Amino acid sequence: MARPISILTLTSEQRKELRWIVNRPKATKREMSRAWIILHRADGLSQAQTARKVGVNRPVVVKWEKRFRTDGLGGLTEAARSGRKPSVTAAVRQQIIDEVTRPLAGYTRWSSRRMAKAKGVSAHTVQRLWRANDLKPHIIRTFKVSNDQHFEQKFWDVIGLYLNPPGKALVLCCDEKSQCQALERSQPGLPLGLGHIKTATHDYIRHGTVTLFAALNYMDGKIIRCTAARHTHKEWLSFLKQIDRETPEDLTLHLILDNYATHKHPKVRAWLKAINTRTLKTHGQERILLHFTPTSSSWLNLVERFFRDLTVDCIRDGSFTSVPDLVKSIECYLTHRNLEPKRYVWKAEGKVILEKIHRARAALATQSNE
Repeated sequence: MARPISILTLTSEQRKELRWIVNRPKATKREMSRAWIILHRADGLSQAQTARKVGVNRPVVVKWEKRFRTDGLGGLTEAARSGRKPSVTAAVRQQIIDEVTRPLAGYTRWSSRRMAKAKGVSAHTVQRLWRANDLKPHIIRTFKVSNDQHFEQKFWDVIGLYLNPPGKALVLCCDEKSQCQALERSQPGLPLGLGHIKTATHDYIRHGTVTLFAALNYMDGKIIRCTAARHTHKEWLSFLKQIDRETPEDLTLHLILDNYATHKHPKVRAWLKAINTRTLKTHGQERILLHFTPTSSSWLNLVERFFRDLTVDCIRDGSFTSVPDLVKSIECYLTHRNLEPKRYVWKAEGKVILEKIHRARAALATQSNE
């Protein structure tokens, strides 16, 4: 006489959950097989019949039925497995992380392959551990913290012009881009085309240099400029006079500039004093006011951002047969740019910047004391 079939008893919630699993499009084959095993056994099928219908062996049905009787629906999930033992010990992993700041004698940094050879592991293991701990010994960021005694005063003076420009005035970011080289590639390269990139020879012929004087209008992004063979106080004074001619005479000009000696030359100061005295009488306000950035803080002057665009867009990849050819290219670029000017807007908060600088100074002080 056959043994009676032991039927599983399901609650309505359990049956509903199992039905949801078998009907879910993204359910895995294992999840569906286990759910069907429990449903068929609850419907009265024997273990052998259930095995044939689901397409598994009878021991598989016995296993999952037993786990369901013990743990319910939670018993149908995979239990945690110990997994393969790590091939790299915890001590070696910690050494790879800790010693990344201590390169070998004669070396300035570790490479992943050099570290792998020293620790007897693969380079992939080293890369994986460095990546997981956000360690990047191959990257160096340059910086310079200003030691200007009046840093904060000058900082807020410049930032204030960006964040709250004065009325009836123009804010001009001024500087000179010296040593613009007219470099001619020694051989013509291939132009950009389908299937190949543009080419250029690595060597070149120097035809001389030129200096670009530029004043970036903070409000509309337009550039007042001139070029000169040198960048002494004479050329700078000539550029200041050009700025005076090309801007409305009833506006005060706030010039942001660095601490280059030519900007503070006695003849420059004498001319500024004379023009300010004259405009005070005629318009009741000074004409040109200078705002110097702190030393080693050229990043405060937005014209430096324009110089970067000029270098990338116009100068760096060009080939110029002479200095006049380079000047012509720069003038053409600036003419087109002034037709559709790009404004650079200062958005960073001054308080946040100062906090970063204070942290950098504290870190430098700590390093000096060690």
